[in-house]
Amino acid sequence: MRKFRVALAQINPTVGDLAGNTRLIKSWIKQARKAGADLVAFPELAVTGYPPEDLLLKPRFITENRQALAELARECVDIVAVVGYVGQGSALKQSILASSVICGDQHELYNAAAIMAGRRCVATYCKQLLPNYGVFDEGRYFHPGRRLSLVTLCGVTLGVNICEDIWFPEGPTRVQAMAGAEVIININASPFHIGKSRSREQMLATRARENGVIVTYTNTVGGQDELIFDGNSVIVDQNGEVVARAKAFEEDLLVADLNVEGVTRSSLIPGRTKRLSRRVSESIERVVVKSAAPIRTRRRAVPHVEPALSELEKVYKGLVLGVRDYVHKNGFKKVVIGLSGGVDSALTAAIAADALGGANVLGIFMPSPYTSLDSEEDVAELSRRLSIECRTIAITSALDVYIRSLAPTFEGRPTDTTEENLQARIRGNILMAVSNKFGHLVLTTGNKSEMSVGYATLYGDMAGGFAVIKDVPKTMVYELANLRNRHPPTAVIPKRVIDRPPTAELKPNQKDEDSLPPYPVLDPILKAYVEEDRSIEEIIALGFDRGTVVQVVGLVDRSEYKRRQAPVGIKITHRGLGKDRRMPITNGYRSS
Repeated sequence: MRKFRVALAQINPTVGDLAGNTRLIKSWIKQARKAGADLVAFPELAVTGYPPEDLLLKPRFITENRQALAELARECVDIVAVVGYVGQGSALKQSILASSVICGDQHELYNAAAIMAGRRCVATYCKQLLPNYGVFDEGRYFHPGRRLSLVTLCGVTLGVNICEDIWFPEGPTRVQAMAGAEVIININASPFHIGKSRSREQMLATRARENGVIVTYTNTVGGQDELIFDGNSVIVDQNGEVVARAKAFEEDLLVADLNVEGVTRSSLIPGRTKRLSRRVSESIERVVVKSAAPIRTRRRAVPHVEPALSELEKVYKGLVLGVRDYVHKNGFKKVVIGLSGGVDSALTAAIAADALGGANVLGIFMPSPYTSLDSEEDVAELSRRLSIECRTIAITSALDVYIRSLAPTFEGRPTDTTEENLQARIRGNILMAVSNKFGHLVLTTGNKSEMSVGYATLYGDMAGGFAVIKDVPKTMVYELANLRNRHPPTAVIPKRVIDRPPTAELKPNQKDEDSLPPYPVLDPILKAYVEEDRSIEEIIALGFDRGTVVQVVGLVDRSEYKRRQAPVGIKITHRGLGKDRRMPITNGYRSS
């Protein structure tokens, strides 16, 4: 009976940190070897981190990435490793690592996977299907690969491919299976959004069943600017059943013994085998690795199947990971947040405290003449429960100075949102001053609903370095706050913060609904327009009032200039307000 043990190394690399990523990969190769794995698979572009973006335009970066791969190859003793890196045309052949595969000329770059054994690279696969939509720009940098690799190891035939390659029924997976692959090693950097992990597993199950192969899916984990990667690496058998699942939003090593005999039996099903054309057959490189490891006696590896989280739990864990990685990977130690007594700042503070520890979060409470006693009490209680320091810096005197200074210029004009925005901008200045003085990163607290319609002040509450809940609709803010309060040992967000009507407290008795539709009405309209690109008539057909829809669409269209100047924030929906949605600011087209 053929025995084959695979390890999926779900790691958290840092974009551009070639030395750090190399050390990280080495340490996980050692762990996989200790676990008795015949092969360990690492994520897509693990050497460089994903996405490396315009770092790929730097020749030295590409050279150092190949040097890092050479260093990693020397670690591959008694184990085979599949590692994502940037391949460069004929350099693949010229390198001391090289296999016989040439993906293109020396000026072309490839999203590549190196298959390494015996201290050298025995084969290289270059990604064929390059995503160029949403947050993906691979067509800007990479050329598609043109050859396939099959590796025989321990008597098992493996097909290696990368991320997008497995999403399409007629893609490389189909050809590799037809050429004899029994196990597909697919490496990934697949970003998270709501529903993604579920749809991903459904796709993998379909691909495994229709090709009669075992699929191993290694995903990266961690935060990279607006993107978060959830991990959730899986192994799916030839029947489409998940036999192993790694942790969500954490590094993990998933080890399993594969039942390859079951694949052999399923391949005998009539209609499962088709003939390859001569041209396709000639594009396949076949490599035999005689022995990945010495003969050894080992206990059966019992794979673990991590329970699937609810979508809301995934969002919360993703936000925590996104904050932790953005802060730490960019060299910050502490953050500062403007605490208002509202649910947005309370949720942001809870996420930050969970990500960094309460001692590394500083809250600033900045009352104005319109700030209620309820807000003051709730900020104090929130800070106590989260064990974060909170300082009070009143803005009344500063506001008075601004009003007096502007009085001659504003003479004869009524008070309006200008005076409201002055308060927000004073607070923004204070937060940035604290950031300047102490080196803390300012976390902004605006949600997706506000950012979509421009219910935010430029250089005021939008001032900061990282927008934690930028892609979280207001209705979900409440859901996340209630979710966090169900975590032990106690509720951290005061009940009154969640229950009271939302208000900016910039004028007497102000409520958000004075300016906007109720959030349960606003958020579905925004989802239809911003995330689904529905027209006004289509949204009205969903049951919404025409006047309300026209108002909301107009607010969204007129606020693009604000969003373009907003700090980067974590993407958790199918279509966020960052790279996903690239609308022109100067734009004569109107949806109404």
